[in-house]
Amino acid sequence: MASETVPAGRRRSSAVGVLVGTAGLLAAVVAIALTALSASDAYAAYGLPDPGAVTRFGLPVARVLAESGAVVCIGSLLLASFGIPARRSGPLTADGYAAVRAAGWAAALWCVGAVLLVPFTAADATGRPVSEVLDSTVLFGLVDALEEAKSWLITAVIAFVLAVACRIVLSWGWTVALFALSLAGMLPLIATGHSASGGAHDIATNSLLFHLYSATIWVGGLIAVLAHLARKGAHAGLVARRFSKIALVCWIVMAVSGVLNSYVRVPPEQLFTTTYGALVVVKVLCLALLGVIAYFQRERAVKRIEEGAGRNALLRLGAVEVLAMFATIGVAVALGRTPPPAELGPLPSRVELLVGYPIEPPTVLRLLFDFRFDLVFGTFSIALAALYVWGVVKLRRRGDRWPVGRTAAWLLGCASILIATSAGIGRYAPAMFSVHMGQHMVLSMLSPVLLVLAGPTSLALRVLKPASKDQPPGPREWLLAFLHSPLTRLLTNPLVALALFVGSFWALYFSGLFDAALYEHWAHLAMNAHFLLVGYVFYWPVIGIDPAPRQLPPLVKVGLVFASMPFHAFFGITLMMSKTVIGSDFYRGLALPWVPDLLADQNLGGGLAWASGEVPLVVVMLALLIQWSRADDRAARRIDRKADADGDADLKAYNEMLRRLSEGDTSGSR
Repeated sequence: MASETVPAGRRRSSAVGVLVGTAGLLAAVVAIALTALSASDAYAAYGLPDPGAVTRFGLPVARVLAESGAVVCIGSLLLASFGIPARRSGPLTADGYAAVRAAGWAAALWCVGAVLLVPFTAADATGRPVSEVLDSTVLFGLVDALEEAKSWLITAVIAFVLAVACRIVLSWGWTVALFALSLAGMLPLIATGHSASGGAHDIATNSLLFHLYSATIWVGGLIAVLAHLARKGAHAGLVARRFSKIALVCWIVMAVSGVLNSYVRVPPEQLFTTTYGALVVVKVLCLALLGVIAYFQRERAVKRIEEGAGRNALLRLGAVEVLAMFATIGVAVALGRTPPPAELGPLPSRVELLVGYPIEPPTVLRLLFDFRFDLVFGTFSIALAALYVWGVVKLRRRGDRWPVGRTAAWLLGCASILIATSAGIGRYAPAMFSVHMGQHMVLSMLSPVLLVLAGPTSLALRVLKPASKDQPPGPREWLLAFLHSPLTRLLTNPLVALALFVGSFWALYFSGLFDAALYEHWAHLAMNAHFLLVGYVFYWPVIGIDPAPRQLPPLVKVGLVFASMPFHAFFGITLMMSKTVIGSDFYRGLALPWVPDLLADQNLGGGLAWASGEVPLVVVMLALLIQWSRADDRAARRIDRKADADGDADLKAYNEMLRRLSEGDTSGSR
């Protein structure tokens, strides 16, 4: 009888909790079982003693705890940020707050698992019993020496911050910020492990980046949606439809990135002859099963929910999908604990180990056409170009016009990103300072200029339909909220934008950051992203077509451009005159025969930085002159239209005033 007094929504929420717990237990069992098959072989392959049963079985369990917590946390924050409609005034709804609270509990689990993984990872990497590693002096030394253990410690700190912040956040804006922080918490996991070491680690790491984020958003999003449906949350049809679109994209990204990552780690002929290959095959089959289940979910259950029924059907189907997903997580954990054949084969060359791929002496043709596609920025540039063209086509089908010049500027900007990161420039940039500086100049001073001249925000606001007052906010409202957010206003402040644009040059290259970043592929991605974003933030309020949060007078715009010139010129001259090689340890380790003089190569990079600053200046000044001319023309047309409408009332009044003044002067003289 007691169960009859419990609300149905609470019983269903408890059922979802039991489902997630069961799924996590299933993932742990799968991970332990599959890891046990190859554990002894893995330690023998790396020449390490067996650390003991506690580490062998405890490490996969701790990893399942950490990854399960991360999945639920990210999925819940995604639902609260973009799945559940927020109030237009800013505060979260009751459903949104419930999702944030669930994210807080999941972040706590994430933190516990990450903390446990610090000693387990240290014990596993050194082949020592975990009881010895737990000694504070030993543990601190190992954490400082082992990148993976250090990464898990950083992850634990991020998860702890999330767990605390989710208890106090009540607004939609801060929920979005926490969602971004939760995504950042996945980066240490991506930056370490099999994909971050050995040959072709650029492709392996980039593909893993797509794979883990798409898998996490899919799994976590589904769990969050099920919890929302179980507690009878509002807008069930809208929430299910939004997640259905995300799930389809995630499955496609997971499939493509998973194939690329597996191709790098295991040759096709070893898929059925090695333990690692067999686990890859099992994971592929699990993903295929998930794709079939997701298809039926989209085709049947979501439509029924939108029609006002089918909530229980989606809960049942989603339960099967969650179990299959967590079983796949178990396979992925076992896969991460198994040495791939690529690591057991011949050692890669020194250049392959540091850069990720072999390189030949550069020529002009190789710098332009020796493509090595960058999965992150290459995909990013192509996706941006496709979205922009789609928006223009949609406008034209609606009968609206969009300037051809803006479209050309956007496509040229996307092409410049693609060439700087995926052509020969991108291939040689990690190995040669001069080429890196050329890439830096393109991404920070050319690509942003072209992109801001295309007015992407104005295009998006014209394409996206606004939500009416009785409808929940959608993508257009999210974009407007971001444009008017305190963060955007801060970044577009002239002094802040100028400091970021010119100060990042000096802070990166003369503080030791660049020397440390050279060894890490993720740091190269972060540098390129920083160059693009800082350049866009600087040029947006100066020459951007889109209205900036801070409208600057024309003289201030010109002043900002001219204020940045001496800093860039002095930076280039400093590099040209410097007698100290930046990143000397890394470049000497490469020992490229066609770069015998590292200082001369650095001086060449300084010359490129000094000379390339003039090109954007010309483009910016031309854009400002054209914009001022058009602004004057628009003002003149407004005056003419007003004059036509009121019969030149202002001119008549002015003439009448002059007549009266003239009459007054005449009478006074008499």
